Order: sequence, then C-alpha cells, then structure tokens
Amino acid sequence: MSTTNYLFAGFGGQGILFSGKVLAYKGLMDGKNVSWLPSYGPEMRGGTANCSVIISDNPVGSPIVSKPDVLIAMNLPSLDLFENSVAPGGMIFVDSSLIERKVNRTDVKVFYIPATKLASDNKIAKLANMIIIGKVLKETNGFENEESVNNALKQVISAKHADMLEVNLNAMRLGRDY
Repeated sequence: MSTTNYLFAGFGGQGILFSGKVLAYKGLMDGKNVSWLPSYGPEMRGGTANCSVIISDNPVGSPIVSKPDVLIAMNLPSLDLFENSVAPGGMIFVDSSLIERKVNRTDVKVFYIPATKLASDNKIAKLANMIIIGKVLKETNGFENEESVNNALKQVISAKHADMLEVNLNAMRLGRDY
C-alpha cells in the first residue's frame, strides 16, 4: 500500500493547477484514490499558485500536503518556500530555465529540467508544465501505462481545446525523454 504526496508550485499562468489535475486524473485512471487541492493568490496570472495532489492505494483522509514526497518547483520563490518541506528521500523537480540556484539538500533526489527553454525551442511555449510532468511521470513510474496518461489528458482538456491533446502528449514525451 502506498501514498505519494505531490506539491506543484509556481506563478499563476504556468499551468500549475492544470498539471496537478492531469496527475490526479492519471491516478484515477489507474484506479487509485486521489485528492486535488488548488491554491492561488488573488492576482491570477503572475501571482502565486500551488496545487497539492495525493495519490494513494487507501482512501485520502485530508487533501493537505505539508510534507510532499515530490515537489515540482516552476519558479525560485516556490523552491525557496517549499524545498525544506520535502520528505527525506523525496524528489524535487526544478525548472532550471527559470531557477538558477541548486537545491541545498542532499537527502532528496533532484532533477533539473530546462522546461521553459525546451518548450520555447519546440514552439510550445505554454507547455513547460507538461514537459515537467512528463519527467515526473517517468521518474515515478507513471509513464508505464501511456494509455492512462492519454485518458487523463482527455478528461482534463476541454472539448473546445481537443486539438491540444496531441501537443500536450508530445510535450510530456519530451520531458519523459529528457
């Protein structure tokens, strides 16, 4: 029986809440119990945004993640704020395009992904979040079942934006293969 606590953090407009929702739906597609709790400042774009996701074999008692097993930091203020809260032995994923400093801890596994640069170079500028999610899924064995990744995206992407399904999948594959 396992439970994994994820914390996504960055600026509004970076797709933080969307990323968390994709991961939560992926958990549902895999038959897990999930919780998705968004949190954002009143400023919307440019303000703070974070999202807690819990994926568990057991029912989730509380949606609050205070000690994440996995931290996805999309900006420096988020890394500064949440780095020390990650559980020992956990993972930290850093958008190294936007965060120049290194993680100070030695008891966690760290992945530096230049997601914003990769997104820009591949002309998918708004999908740095999906590149990071691809790497997260690879490192947490979530890409083993790509069909559930695809089904999760189908649930999260609105019918109005159905044409973005393959673009999002390709961004995730780019992160997976980084």
